[in-house]
Amino acid sequence: MTLRDIINSAFLVEIVKGMGLTLKMMFTKPVTILYPEEKRRVYDGFRGRHAFVRDAVSGKGKCIGCMKCANICPAQCISIAKEKIENKLVVVKYDIEALRCIYCGYCVEICPVCALVLTEEYEYSATTKEELFFNKEKLLKNWDEFAAKQQSETYFN
Repeated sequence: MTLRDIINSAFLVEIVKGMGLTLKMMFTKPVTILYPEEKRRVYDGFRGRHAFVRDAVSGKGKCIGCMKCANICPAQCISIAKEKIENKLVVVKYDIEALRCIYCGYCVEICPVCALVLTEEYEYSATTKEELFFNKEKLLKNWDEFAAKQQSETYFN
């Protein structure tokens, strides 16, 4: 043990340094926000709740059932079923299990018709698993809620 170590332990230098840091932090501005009153800023490219874009002309979802989103999904949380109705392939089932989703955005990037988006909505929670299981109708409803909050007609993220 050196003389310096003896002096540091006798005069409690480390404790004094810690108390000085604590005193300094007491008088600095806090970096936290008061969440329900203050909303955090949503940055460009934020990946929130899933939504199906509704076609402005027909009012239906834009999905053509190409299965690219389901194939590229690393979490395998997307399931699609399609049927041939009047010689036309129609998506009859489109489900996303949001609890399994890792929000990578691959499904959004690969969609050739921009039918699926990850909106900027981050304030959604649920008490049951079924509430976070998005089917085709829920995804369209998510888009309607998100589009109603937008200022412009077009959305690009």
